[in-house]
Amino acid sequence: MPQTADTNRRIVLNERPKGEPDGNTLRLASTEIPTPGAGEMLVRTCYLSLDPYMRGRMNDAKSYAEPVAIGGVMTGQVVGEVVTSNLDGFEVGDYVLSGSGWQDYAISDGTEVINMGKAPQNPSWALGILGMPGYTAYAGLLQIGEPKPGETVVVAAASGPVGATVGQIAKIKGCRVVGVAGGAEKCAHVVENLGFDACVDHKTADFADQLRAACPDGIDVYFENVGGKVLYGVLPLLNAFARIPICGVVSWYNLPGLPDGPDMGPAIMGTLLRMKVKAQGFIIFDSFPASLYKEFVRDMTGWIQDGSVKYREHMVEGLEAAPEALNQLLRGENFGKMVVNVGA
Repeated sequence: MPQTADTNRRIVLNERPKGEPDGNTLRLASTEIPTPGAGEMLVRTCYLSLDPYMRGRMNDAKSYAEPVAIGGVMTGQVVGEVVTSNLDGFEVGDYVLSGSGWQDYAISDGTEVINMGKAPQNPSWALGILGMPGYTAYAGLLQIGEPKPGETVVVAAASGPVGATVGQIAKIKGCRVVGVAGGAEKCAHVVENLGFDACVDHKTADFADQLRAACPDGIDVYFENVGGKVLYGVLPLLNAFARIPICGVVSWYNLPGLPDGPDMGPAIMGTLLRMKVKAQGFIIFDSFPASLYKEFVRDMTGWIQDGSVKYREHMVEGLEAAPEALNQLLRGENFGKMVVNVGA
């Protein structure tokens, strides 16, 4: 069912999942298109961003943000078009970046909405390389990882929107960059197209040995966004005073409890202590000064224009495809930044 001008499709949280979301977790509902009041505008969704953090919002647990309520629209950033406006600074036809969520239409009072103008180039990129994922890579690596020329930087999920950007920035900063990705095709892309020095397939049986061979001088910066076996392979290779920006642990997001296998807590904490490692978690919305975002936009725009940074999207068609696409993302089956074409 495509987007229409007379119905608002909404994907809402039907029940809280235990493990991987299934067919009962989310449901598609339809309502009338809302009417904006004074000081409000109606935004039509063109593109919806899918990101790993969305799985955490399904849980009723203490976190950095409130969970989605049962019956509530799934949260998410969108690039949309203004359909009706009673709000200064926003005109009909303007493209905007907003938190409208998984639905065709939303009312906004302009809070935390960015006006992108009437004809932005590559509008969906505001959900990726020029948006939250790109900024996450930029700020996490440069502010926490603090890479220095000649150091070895290891990047998990290296073909994804954050990991790919982290590695390319590290190369710009003069580092040796080793990616970790799932499958030969992704690893080839990371080396041949993105310019990493090496990439190791985490699906291979001898992953830890291959990672060690790719990092003969140890690891100085590990950009963490998957956890699991990748983290366990990195631990023994960390150099003294290594830095670990912790962006996410996507391999564990669907676990209903603790991971299977031995308790790795002592090994992790012992390594951090002995090697004097700095490990810092961060949430991109509140972990850095507001002024840093302007630096990011300036630098990233320049790097894209001169070819220093390359970008790949994984486009999914239709709002109804979003639930399964999110599961694919959490399983690592995407190839690039996952975006849903809702009504472009």
